[in-house]
Amino acid sequence: MSVIYNGMSSSHLGRVGWRKSRHSNPSGNCVEVAVLPDGRVALRNSRHPSGPALILPVQDMAAFVRSVKEGEFDDLLQT
Repeated sequence: MSVIYNGMSSSHLGRVGWRKSRHSNPSGNCVEVAVLPDGRVALRNSRHPSGPALILPVQDMAAFVRSVKEGEFDDLLQT
């Protein structure tokens, strides 16, 4: 793994431990996350495992998760 950047192919990240939520549905519409060796977090679409990855600093990922837990994005849900 040389240079890591947003949008790079997930397959170029090497052997990282991708995982998805236990709440994921069986049809494969899932977001997978992996902690990279440098501490950043990668996200990818489970339907396209070789597709592009979004690379975030761990602090940004933590802020996003915290915001989700606090309900800041509940208005986006269509139930």
